[in-house]
Amino acid sequence: MQVAAHQDLLIRLAIRDRAAIDPLVVDQDRNAAASHLDAKTHALARVAALIAIDAATPSYLDPVDDARVAGATDDEIVGTLVALLPIVGAPRIVSAAPKLGLALGLDVG
Repeated sequence: MQVAAHQDLLIRLAIRDRAAIDPLVVDQDRNAAASHLDAKTHALARVAALIAIDAATPSYLDPVDDARVAGATDDEIVGTLVALLPIVGAPRIVSAAPKLGLALGLDVG
């Protein structure tokens, strides 16, 4: 029985296989390819992660720029914030909104 590629990767991540993890951390192109997401979705997922972990304001700059370069509109980037509201809760969204706003070139705080 052959294991599907996504199943193999999931197992390797679950057991903290450094040979699988390290290249995906240091090589952004390899990470994007391994995610099997289009560039815009990949970039929006990274913005979502920043929101979820309550990242510092400067952390938003490059991922927001990457999302725009990948074709995401400002509406879609803010929409990512809205989509997370039921998952991470209002306090996290309220914290992230001005940070995301600054990355978009807006002063909303």
